[in-house]
Amino acid sequence: MAIALTGPAAAHVSQQGFVLLLPTDIYIASGIWVVALTVVALAVTPGHVGERLFSTLALPKIRAPHWETATSLIAFCFLCWLVYIGLTGSRDPLANPLPLFIWTVFWLMIVVLQACVGDLWRWINPWSGLARLILGGTGQPVVMRLPQRLGRWPAAAGLLAFSAFALADPAPDDPARLAVIVAGYGLYTIVAMVVFGAEDWLSRGEFFTVLMRHFATLSPLRLGRQASRVGMPGWQLLDARPLSLSGGIFVLLLLGTGSFDGLNETFWWLARIGVNPLEFPGRSAVIAETVGGLILTNVLLIVVFAALVRLGHALASLADPQTGGVPFGEVFGRLTLSILPIALGYHIAHYLTVFLVNGQYALAAASDPFTTGADYLRLGTFYATTGFFNSRDTVQVIFLTQAGAVVLGHVVAILAAHAIALRLYGRNRLALISQIPVAAFMILYTFLGLWLLAAPKGA
Repeated sequence: MAIALTGPAAAHVSQQGFVLLLPTDIYIASGIWVVALTVVALAVTPGHVGERLFSTLALPKIRAPHWETATSLIAFCFLCWLVYIGLTGSRDPLANPLPLFIWTVFWLMIVVLQACVGDLWRWINPWSGLARLILGGTGQPVVMRLPQRLGRWPAAAGLLAFSAFALADPAPDDPARLAVIVAGYGLYTIVAMVVFGAEDWLSRGEFFTVLMRHFATLSPLRLGRQASRVGMPGWQLLDARPLSLSGGIFVLLLLGTGSFDGLNETFWWLARIGVNPLEFPGRSAVIAETVGGLILTNVLLIVVFAALVRLGHALASLADPQTGGVPFGEVFGRLTLSILPIALGYHIAHYLTVFLVNGQYALAAASDPFTTGADYLRLGTFYATTGFFNSRDTVQVIFLTQAGAVVLGHVVAILAAHAIALRLYGRNRLALISQIPVAAFMILYTFLGLWLLAAPKGA
């Protein structure tokens, strides 16, 4: 009787279904071994070898045109147009240009390009040109200076609030809802620039600018008015000034929020908060759990990393008491920079599949932004495809690309951390001793990142 009553099944195979059939245990073990062997290689090679990996090549002087104000104003006008489309256009988040640009083009593509190509944000920051226009190019505060004791805490708070909205809000991609948020944040930023001064607020309070400037230090290419150089990705981390406590926590928040973004979709996390992953009740039912998990994950990461850096510094001081003269704040501020490659690697890995799909919708929306049937890009009849999620071969390529981004991020982070420690402590032996706890952390975090990619998802 059961056979006689069967009918067609409206089923499909998702990318995650194929991932569960891949030999992910082998891939995870291989990735961990690559990171672990990187640590071993640094231990058996002279210190100058690791540092020379980050040597640079001078390029001919490049005279970039001074168009930053004009391009920034164009970006601001474009953002205003997106807000208008968000309020008046289609309510479909896969047809309206605003959510597709914010969550796909900007958050997925431009952020990655900033780290891989160079400081694009210098040209497309929508706030800097407006500030020069309003403040007459001085950038000086009109009301008061931003207190130095605040450091980058305003930017850290902004990043945490943005992450909470993206992860916990019931409809963060609703065009009208997102338009109100973007417009409100834009007004908040403009008022803050006028009150505290443009450069001060952009460098310490506006978290997108702080984030972009950090990721720009990972680029192999740096163009400057005086000199331009190219080298291994991450070479600029060695020349960067040590971060303050608030700056270091901002970088750790980048990693913590990205990690929780992957964790809160897993069966494991849903089981912790008492949700059946096969009957997910929707975001509105788990807002408190999501925000609480986001905060707890970041607090745990900050405490663990700071404790391990402190332990490494103590071990180096035991080996040579003279190293105790290096302030812990400087050690923490420099080594936190080495977290940036891991944050970028996981950002690429986590959002790659979203970009492959929503990037197609973004292209279609660019061709018909008002959903009137126009075809400005001459795409013809356009259908977004997810067929590459239905083939084991293509899913394997995607998964290996994701895993490769995670592993490569950790390898660069270990190399950068060792080179930074060598500059801090002066001798290779002391640098290696100080890096034992941090290296163990990075190996374990490699396992976590790869496990998150392979774990069953239920939300």
